[in-house]
Order: sequence, then C-alpha cells, then structure tokens
Amino acid sequence: MASGLLLSSLLVVLALISSSNAAPNGRIVGGVDADIGQFPHQVSLQREDGSHTCGASIISENYLLTAAHCVVVGNGIEPYPAKYFQVRVGSIQRTVGGQLLKLKRILVNKAYGNFLNDVALLELEKPLVFTANIQAIELAEEEVPTGEDVIISGWGRLYTNGPIPYRMQWNTLKALTVDECEEAIGMGDDSLICLAHQANNGACNGDSGGPATYKGKLVGVAGFVVGGCGSTYPDGYAKVAYHRAWIRENAGV
Repeated sequence: MASGLLLSSLLVVLALISSSNAAPNGRIVGGVDADIGQFPHQVSLQREDGSHTCGASIISENYLLTAAHCVVVGNGIEPYPAKYFQVRVGSIQRTVGGQLLKLKRILVNKAYGNFLNDVALLELEKPLVFTANIQAIELAEEEVPTGEDVIISGWGRLYTNGPIPYRMQWNTLKALTVDECEEAIGMGDDSLICLAHQANNGACNGDSGGPATYKGKLVGVAGFVVGGCGSTYPDGYAKVAYHRAWIRENAGV
C-alpha cells in the first residue's frame, strides 16, 4: 500500500540525475503549526484504519487532487480500490476533528511514471458541504514566477525518519524555472515545478499529494524530495497549470 514515500523506479532516476549525486527518495521540515481555518482545502488521505498516508486538496464538492504514487499498486498506474481509503477534511489535526469521508472512485493519470505526471483524482462518495474550514481551492492557470514564495502544507515527517506531527505544518519555499530545476537536480520538465529551500526545510514523507499554493491558488502537488528530507536540493511537485486540462476533463473543474 502507498506510504507517502516515493521509491519506485529509483535506479532509473539515479541514472537520470547522476550528475547531481542525489536521487529522489521521498516526500514538512522546518515548518510551523497551522492555524484553524488557514488551509481549508487541505485534506489528510488515510488508510481505512485511520493511519495518515498522504495529503490531498479539495478542488470541488466532489473531487480531491492528490499524487498518483499515493494510491497506485506497486510501480504501475492501477489504483487500489477506493474502499481502502478515507479522508479527513476540515481539521488541522490528522486524528480528530472535521469529518471522515469515504471515496467512490480513484482516477490516476495514465501518463504517470518516472516521477512525472504524478497526479490522481479522488471522487468522494457524497458531495462536500462547504464551511469555514472546508473549502475548494482554485487551480492555477499560469506559471509561478521564479523566486516567488510558494506555501506548502501537510502532516509529513518533521525530518527524515522523524515523527509525524498531529497538527498540520506549513512552510514557505521558492519557485524555480524549468531550467533551474534541470540544473539543480537534472529533472527540468514542463510538468514539474521545483521548489527551493534552505537546508532543514521542505517536504517529507507524508506530505506527498499535498498542496503547494501561490497567491491563494493551487500550483503544485507534492511528489518527491532529493537527497533526503530537508536537503539543500529543491523538492519536486507536479505542476497544476500543466495538468489543468486533464483535471478539467476528468473532474469538470
């Protein structure tokens, strides 16, 4: 079952980015506690036993957006049955508060592979009722200018192999261009947005599938880290603007 740690195709990626001497090996480090209602779009994707595995974002009354690797079987593109998961919405605590909801269907981007196109849609069994703490987030349509602040949030580990927080964390990273991403980790691709940070900051295991936002819009879906959580390498996020057509086609938003 998916654990929020992206290890598939590791040898392939090692070859792709051998010049950087680092490889993607996972999914907030250096973050701070979120306030109630600060991230009403943020969702905890959980196994049916209630254990947190990934993040997700509310994009409509019926659909959530997450990472493909959070829900697929092995290294393929087929998802686990929707009944194996649940989501907690409307709470900054991953174990209490808000509502626990069941999924009706999981749809994975068929182009997912080698850390790219790492997006999936979660259709809810019943439509959400929006409140102050449960809101959809607008999808970005444009690139984030290089050097601009991007906000990430989630319940990922506080450091590599560290504890998972009960309260949602958030941090501020910096957007890079495709060329800058290529130079930094050898993975410059139009479907990716790389987010730079200082050491001991960034995403970690359990943040996968969670949101990256810019000016209140969803710009990225957490995918992988390079060289361990909180390294000096940028983190890789699926670029929402690039995947917007696929999202609109399949979720109607």
